Amino acid sequence: MGKYVVIYSGLPSANADRGAVTAAWKRWFEGLGDAVLDAGNPFAAGKSVAEDGSVSEGGTHELTGYSILRADDLTAAAEMVKGCPGLVNATIDVYETIPFG
Repeated sequence: MGKYVVIYSGLPSANADRGAVTAAWKRWFEGLGDAVLDAGNPFAAGKSVAEDGSVSEGGTHELTGYSILRADDLTAAAEMVKGCPGLVNATIDVYETIPFG
């Protein structure tokens, strides 16, 4: 079993029913059960740091949140994401993590 980072780019529309959005995410996470290692959080403002140490406002990728899942392989993790309620308004990428060291 490996760990997979799910990265979201996009937010619910301003007129979305916040309670319904939250309930949909809760249902999705509950349906995944123990595969959810970290439900994650939405991102707030970001900064970019360059090699020369300069800092600029905003991120370079417009990312809006993350989750961490456990799965047998990348294909299985991507299959889990097919049920994500964020697909309505976000681009979602899944990355396999590689143990360091």
